[in-house]
Formats: sequence, structure tokens, C-alpha cells
Amino acid sequence: MVDGASGRPQQAGRQVRILVADDHEVVRIGLRSLLERIPEFAVVGEADTGSRAVELTDSLQPDVVVMDIRMPELNGVEACRRIKERHPGVKVIMLTSYPDDEAVFGAVMAGASGYVLKEVNSMDLVDAIRTVARGESLLDPSVTGKLLDRVRNMTAEEAQPHEKLNPQERRILALIAEGKTNREIAETLYLSEKTVRNYVSMILSKLGLANRAEAAAYAVRQNMVRDVKPDGHMNGA
Repeated sequence: MVDGASGRPQQAGRQVRILVADDHEVVRIGLRSLLERIPEFAVVGEADTGSRAVELTDSLQPDVVVMDIRMPELNGVEACRRIKERHPGVKVIMLTSYPDDEAVFGAVMAGASGYVLKEVNSMDLVDAIRTVARGESLLDPSVTGKLLDRVRNMTAEEAQPHEKLNPQERRILALIAEGKTNREIAETLYLSEKTVRNYVSMILSKLGLANRAEAAAYAVRQNMVRDVKPDGHMNGA
């Protein structure tokens, strides 16, 4: 097996350390109850927000993070991206209620090793964790084909950072990818909500995207998500 925290082969008998991240307490309790019945698993922590999942990964060094893709404060895709940047050896499995093409693509591009639906049966989830702990990747069969088609059809223009956006539009796109509402973006950049709405419409138009979810996934793919300073400027921009 593979040591998810370090990338080294796991020693025989070593438990797989798991962090459970979901904003619903009932789901977390259910997952912990299930996983703690497996002798080779050890649930080392629980997170109720994406930000907390990143923090606990820093402190607890789990091998596998099982995380809901729709999390408060920081969405699951962005939390996954930050976790993989800081801890490349940690494996992330995205767990969600329904397949979403944009979410799947964004999660995989952010470094997730797996994506399974919450309707999966208990032993399939256990097997999924075992699979990614060994260093292998997995996707729910219902979304694998769509994902592969999307990757194959990805144009060269989409694969490169887009130059159509002006600096303010890029800042707003980065904040959309962090799950910020129009009001929160307006407060961060000292703009009116109406102005932000206009910017969002222009961003979607320039990038040929249909909605905020697609915009967020695009930003993650292009590594456009950065910290935004209080004065509205992007670090490194």
C-alpha cells in the first residue's frame, strides 16, 4: 500500500488514516461509524467546512480525505486543490449527492483521486478508499465516460490561461471559484452588487460559459485562484 501522507509504501498492518469532511453532522457520524468498523481504517478527524478540512489536513496528516464537493466557506474543489498543493501525497475522494459534469472535471483537475456518489453502498466506499490509499485512481462509472470525453475534447485555447479577461474580471473569477456570493465579492473589492453582477455576466460571456459553477471549474483548471488582498489586488498579480 502507499503512505498517502508521504508517498512511501505503507508498511503491512499500518492503518489508513482518514479525515471525513462534510457540512452535515449526520453524514459525518454515519461515515465515521462505517469506517471505524474496518480494522485497517482509522478516522483521525472531522471537518464541517472546506477551510477546516485544509487546516486539519495540515495538522493531522491523513492518508485519505473523504470530502463533500459542496462545502461552506471553501468549496470542495478549492479545498482539494489547496490540500494537494500542500500535501501532494494525500489522496482526496470527492463524495456528493449527484453527478455534476463541471464539478467532476474541476475535482479531478484539482487533484482528486476519486469521485463517488453518496448513494454508493458501504462496501463500495470502503473499496474506493482502499483503492486510492494504494495510489490508484477511481471514478464512479456513471461519470467516467463523460469526464474522458470532456478531456479529449478540451481545446488548446481552454487548456491555456485565458487572456480575454481584464485584471478586475480575473479577480472576480478567482473569488467566484472560492464560492463567494456577489455580495461578498462586492464587499471584498469595494464595488456595488450591481457592478459585480455585470462583471459576472461579462466573464461568462467572454469565456463562453453558462453559469457560475462552470466559471469556478474553469478558474481551478487554469490555476487562477489566488489570495485577494483587501485592496482588491491579487497576490502575485
